[in-house]
Amino acid sequence: MDQPLLQLNNISVVYSDVIQVLKGISLCVMQNHIVSLLGSNGAGKTTTLKAISGLLKPENGKVTDGTILYQGSTIQNQSPESITRCGIIQVLEGRQPFKYLTVEENLRVGTATRWGKPYHQDLERVYHYFPALLKRRKGLAGYCSGGELQMLVMGRALMAHPQLLLLDEPSLGLAPLVVREIFRIIRMINEEEGTTIVLVEQNARMALQIAHHGYVMENGKIVMEGAAGDLRENPDVREFYLGMSSTGNIKSYSDVKSYRRRKRWL
Repeated sequence: MDQPLLQLNNISVVYSDVIQVLKGISLCVMQNHIVSLLGSNGAGKTTTLKAISGLLKPENGKVTDGTILYQGSTIQNQSPESITRCGIIQVLEGRQPFKYLTVEENLRVGTATRWGKPYHQDLERVYHYFPALLKRRKGLAGYCSGGELQMLVMGRALMAHPQLLLLDEPSLGLAPLVVREIFRIIRMINEEEGTTIVLVEQNARMALQIAHHGYVMENGKIVMEGAAGDLRENPDVREFYLGMSSTGNIKSYSDVKSYRRRKRWL
């Protein structure tokens, strides 16, 4: 059986020594797969990505229990720099470019971990996936649209040749047509580059269309997992993401599970 590229075993994360955000989560990511983390705001999805990429420390957070294994080696609480050199790159939510650099200069920032190596072929590769950036390559990044900025930060990550790409809410605030294009490109990158991707996304329908496997998070815990196709058809997941019951009341995933259990016993 193939070994997972990434494995989280009973991970707990605490901020400022008092605020527990993750409560013993476990998941695995197989090589060349897209794995989606689903859940509402505050479920712990972004914290999970930051635990993997080493970005907890700047926010006074740390992994207090459990292990994170990448290619069989323990990486929890290592510095972001050492984790990046392992081939793990995170694209943060919010699309933060260097506004006063050109699009192409922003892309070249992504070669920092490969300083001194030729980058022109990498630029051509990025422009293959994001032709809109080729048209804007000499313009300042600060004048790009939201969709172009999302393409830019993803392209910048590709310049670092990631083995594992962590994407945090790539569809946030984008028009539906742009969202479809972004997700089409994510699938292309996975299929053509063989890049393993962990995708945090609230747009469950789009995420589960391109993912191989999915995990549903709530209140810092994994409450459900399965093959993406199975999750798409699961009535509990559908009701959870609609967010409303037939009476119009907001329901959590735990409420939905409890309701299903009660219904089976009637």
